[in-house]
Amino acid sequence: MKTISKDTPLAEITLRKYEQPNNLIQRELIKKICLGLGLLQPGDSRDVIVDVLLVLINSKEALSSEKINDFVIELRKKENLPLKGIAGSNIRRQLKRLKDLFLIENVKNEYRISENEPLIRIFEEKIEKFYIKSILDRIKDYLKAVK
Repeated sequence: MKTISKDTPLAEITLRKYEQPNNLIQRELIKKICLGLGLLQPGDSRDVIVDVLLVLINSKEALSSEKINDFVIELRKKENLPLKGIAGSNIRRQLKRLKDLFLIENVKNEYRISENEPLIRIFEEKIEKFYIKSILDRIKDYLKAVK
């Protein structure tokens, strides 16, 4: 049998463009951010990552994953949303995804928006100038290597 190698990317990001954010309630706005950054797939009913990010945006302090889980459950009940994806392990997985995209950070086992900065600044400084730039630079390296 022939072994097929797997190409594992060092970094990847999905970006989507949606209409202007006019007259959206906060949860819908956060949902569009998650969709736009590839954290949520279009049509996906399992959107607990929206609530995780929403809880962190609205929190004035860093929160443990257990506290985030409690707030997510409370929020989903209040919004009359199905309690899908609320297991502690899934909340921690969503926190890791947000952390991997530099939107949040972990300080002493508690999570908060990175450096308590506005999301636009985090996007510009960490995602646009660093993450996306490094991906584009590597693609250019491959393009230059083609003779």
